[in-house]
Amino acid sequence: MADRTLVLCKPDAVERGLVGEIVGRFERKGLRLVAIKMLTIDADLAARHYAEHTSKGFYPELAAFISRSPSIALVIEGTEAFKVVRTLMGATNPREAAPGTVRGDLAIEVTENLVHGSDSPESAEREIAIFFPELISS
Repeated sequence: MADRTLVLCKPDAVERGLVGEIVGRFERKGLRLVAIKMLTIDADLAARHYAEHTSKGFYPELAAFISRSPSIALVIEGTEAFKVVRTLMGATNPREAAPGTVRGDLAIEVTENLVHGSDSPESAEREIAIFFPELISS
């Protein structure tokens, strides 16, 4: 089985109508969409997803942003999927992201940078279990 990773098209991507563009970039690269769902991330889900950030000063703003409107959660599959996704997303700060990347082409603010992608196979496994528990074999 190919590697899997989690991608979130955050509220700003949904609000701006960019989900199709973002997913299309992953598909054109040769990655395969395995699962997709639209959801509004509540406080509990935000805390589980961003567990490493809950004690940081910026967390309240982050939690408010991620829960303000629906997001699209995706599981994407392919060889070294998390690396490919992270490359296609571009740098976290869109002003530093290379042209041709999702953030470099479509985002401006670091606080609203359109997408989240797992940063390692371990993070991908943890995040897929949070958003798609039905995909985890027991």
